[in-house]
Amino acid sequence: MGNYRFIISGGGTGGHIYPAIAIANELKQRFANADFLFVGAKDKMEMEKVPQAGYVIEGLWISGLQRKLTLKNLMFPIKLISSLLRARKIVKRFKPDVAVGTGGFASGPLLRMAASAGVPCVLQEQNSYAGITNKLLADKAEKICVAYDGMEQFFPEEKIVKTGNPVRADLVNNQIPREAALKFFGLDITKPTILILGGSLGARRINQLIESELALFKKRGVQLLWQCGKLYYEEYKKYESDVVKVRAFLNKMDFAYSAANIIISRAGAGSVSELCLVGKPTIFIPSPNVAEDHQTKNALALVKENAAIMIKENELDENFKTVFEGLLNSETRQAQLSNTIKSLGLPKSTEHIVDEIEKLLK
Repeated sequence: MGNYRFIISGGGTGGHIYPAIAIANELKQRFANADFLFVGAKDKMEMEKVPQAGYVIEGLWISGLQRKLTLKNLMFPIKLISSLLRARKIVKRFKPDVAVGTGGFASGPLLRMAASAGVPCVLQEQNSYAGITNKLLADKAEKICVAYDGMEQFFPEEKIVKTGNPVRADLVNNQIPREAALKFFGLDITKPTILILGGSLGARRINQLIESELALFKKRGVQLLWQCGKLYYEEYKKYESDVVKVRAFLNKMDFAYSAANIIISRAGAGSVSELCLVGKPTIFIPSPNVAEDHQTKNALALVKENAAIMIKENELDENFKTVFEGLLNSETRQAQLSNTIKSLGLPKSTEHIVDEIEKLLK
């Protein structure tokens, strides 16, 4: 056996795409002869990222509902019907053994049609506050793999399995020595290093903060590895120096994490799960412009365990300097945050999710 067929859908942001790819990779390791088909939203980044990972993807003509009445919203029912019909055709043609959804708009129509064709469905919810697509699909799913406690407020309790979020394999067993990592980025091995992560596209408010605090960082003798995002690189590359390395994107995350003493980051679900495995003292600055303010909720789940620090965007001006200097000055606090965040990491998440998928093949 092993000629199984898996259909996987999720996308819109890296937070939905990377887990989907990680799950596919683990399935492929277990079932070398399996067939895979990804389904995404036509104009989103999965159409580029999934083929780069070596998988076939088909696009649906779907987008989310905007919060206000716009032409896009008036198109929504038409797009939805078109996507449902196309999803039904795809399921009929591909005949999957299991369908997996990792959130994002395209997974809605696809899993709805897979379930109505009698295909067992598994959902993977990354956030501590469930996304709308997964909430709508919950009644159709056999199993819902989550990363946080307390998810029975969104999903039927008997379907929930706490697995954690899939993270990149190279981060689970990161063996890069700190000195090698610092040399790789051209940084000084004697200085404390601050890693700044704004997500793949970048975070305007975090970039503005770093720019306004460059004098503070210089005065405190720290160096920066600043991932400003591809939308902002042209604007910030002028700050590149011996002690400030500005990057649009960091391809070698294992090196970046090894180099860091302190991390300043957004609080998307994928980042939070990765940072638990990395186990470095972290200051989260959640994006306030995301659905249901879920980044703040993700960060708070760690803050209440005393595993990280959070500063809201609107409190950066008054609090950042004090909080940052307090952390930099206290090795005890750094060690305590580091140990606690590491204890929350779930390194075998992808394997546990695939165990649940495997049970449905029987």
